[in-house]
Amino acid sequence: MLTGYFDAASAEPLHPAARSAMLAALDSAWADPARLYGAARSARLELDRARARVAAVLGVRADEVAFTTSGTQAVHLGVLGALRSRRRVGRHLVVSAVEHSAVLHAAEAHERDGGEVAVVGVDETGRVDPAEFAAALRPDTALACLQSANHEVGTVQPVAEAAEACRAAGVPLLVDAAQSAGRIPVPDGWSLLTASAHKWGGPPGVGVLVVRKGTRWRSPLPEDEREGRRVPGFENVPAIIGAAAALEASAAGAPAENARLSGLVDLVRERVPATVPDVQVVGDPVRRLPHLVTFSCLYVEGEALLTELDRLGFAVSSGSSCTADTLRPSHVLEAMGVITHGNVRVSLPRGAEPSAVERFLAVLPDAVARLRAAAGVTGA
Repeated sequence: MLTGYFDAASAEPLHPAARSAMLAALDSAWADPARLYGAARSARLELDRARARVAAVLGVRADEVAFTTSGTQAVHLGVLGALRSRRRVGRHLVVSAVEHSAVLHAAEAHERDGGEVAVVGVDETGRVDPAEFAAALRPDTALACLQSANHEVGTVQPVAEAAEACRAAGVPLLVDAAQSAGRIPVPDGWSLLTASAHKWGGPPGVGVLVVRKGTRWRSPLPEDEREGRRVPGFENVPAIIGAAAALEASAAGAPAENARLSGLVDLVRERVPATVPDVQVVGDPVRRLPHLVTFSCLYVEGEALLTELDRLGFAVSSGSSCTADTLRPSHVLEAMGVITHGNVRVSLPRGAEPSAVERFLAVLPDAVARLRAAAGVTGA
């Protein structure tokens, strides 16, 4: 792993446990798990073991877990499948304003199909008010969606309170746990959950869709015999086995690693505004993911700052989606009412070195100053 890689929120480096498990599975679990001959039965056995391991970490039944090709596909199937199954109840969908684009794109598809979407706002830290979320629920609400933690600023959402409100209203709750699975526990009470293996150190191309027993769900796609008729297509069994191994290992090491990374994030939260003028650190300072911190710099273009930091050996991302092809700031930052440009998201991977964080904090002030000077900004 590169010592300056600080973009774990996009993709956590492959966990050694995943690498070992996948290499072994390439020899032992390559056959079609739906067939009846020996090699296929072996692959099926390993697939079922991986499913049970993932279920154990998530605290659910193995037959509630289906593997998808990505976290995005899991979200799309979860949202649209739940809505399709409850059309007799109504066509009203509730989402937070800071959901991942996968949820919002599914909501847009629902609207185009004649459904109605209610968007619940957030405060300046990016957190939903549980009372406002509960007030958005109606007798014709078919589904509500609330992420476990925000992917851009790290704020942890009130899932337990939202789940209780949904239970009282008889509305299923879908929780997008892409940023928290394997890092922090997700409160119980939800009906559907989605996650993505490459966020916890598994391989890309493996997502997880959990549909709890008793939750109505009907696939929005043509039926297929795979994954309990929930997900079409041939399962990538070696990758799924690697994902399960990484999830187990990441969850087991999370308490100690979270405490260590949280201390480094606290250092960034304190040092950046003290050394760089006109900076706003965003997100909840307490109710947050342990490894993620986001700040915005006035008078600096985010893309230019990311490029400069890359030149200096640091891979970070922008919480903002304001790029040349979208020309649009982040919907998360807009909803929070904070600065939407000059935005940097630092998300520390497993094993991030304190010395690398110190080097990042040492080069950042000069990098910002150079870009401001090049833009003709003085006195900042």
